[in-house]
Amino acid sequence: MIDETVNIIECDNLVKIYKTRDTEVMALQGLDLTIKRNEFMAIIGASGSGKSTLLNILGGLDTPTMGSAFVDGRDLRTMSKADLAAYKRKTVGFIWQNNARNLLPYLTAKENIEAVGRIGGKIDKEYCNRLIELVGLTGRRKNKLTELSGGEQQRVAVAISLINKPKLLLADEPTGAVDTRTSDAIMELFSTLRDELDITIIIVSHDQGLSKYVDRIVSIRDGKTASEILRVTDISSMENFAAFEDEHLELAVIDRYGRVQIPPDYLEKLAIKNKGKVRIDTTDGKITIYPVDV
Repeated sequence: MIDETVNIIECDNLVKIYKTRDTEVMALQGLDLTIKRNEFMAIIGASGSGKSTLLNILGGLDTPTMGSAFVDGRDLRTMSKADLAAYKRKTVGFIWQNNARNLLPYLTAKENIEAVGRIGGKIDKEYCNRLIELVGLTGRRKNKLTELSGGEQQRVAVAISLINKPKLLLADEPTGAVDTRTSDAIMELFSTLRDELDITIIIVSHDQGLSKYVDRIVSIRDGKTASEILRVTDISSMENFAAFEDEHLELAVIDRYGRVQIPPDYLEKLAIKNKGKVRIDTTDGKITIYPVDV
């Protein structure tokens, strides 16, 4: 069971299989993942790695085939349809890569936000105004969507995703359709929202450069957690910290069976073939992997 005092998410041996008439695709292959409350993190991976499948499961848009996915103390796999609908309304907010396309162009920024607020019942205008201020649209609230830049439209979409006061905000490639300057501004916005609203934020992306903004990056490969990149905030007890660039430390992840996924660039550098054989030695408390020609 998830430790609700520390973690908001805990995925244990998570499996997702998509079936068609002729084939089965295993999108997640026993993924393990724990996310702390109020954490700002990114999940990265190549196309087909399983990162979007994981986000859809956490967002209640898909269900696991096996394993468990606990969010805020509830297992999404065992939820009833009614409970899952309530979860999507009250616990989670979602931002799509091109979310601005789903906005209403003939309404102003404020009207777009308030329109979604009315769906849940009586609108909280004070909270809507706070969101407009938080996302940096105070001076643009009366402008119609066609009068806003792509970055400003994305800010409207961010405000809408927060209208239900979620505990968890999920963003699927939120900077994929904007330029670098706008991308940086959106990432800074997410950091501010995490602190101001006491919310957990998970971003799915292919861009490892996001590490300068987030607390942690989890890399997914072949449907499993492959490695983690942590932002190092206390380096006083670390030896040879100069070896780590930009105050980040990459860690490999050992799964429940003792397996470690080695990054492809390491394998290439050592001329180790995938599915090949290696020699492993332990010396002075360290594990060393050697390529062999067998």
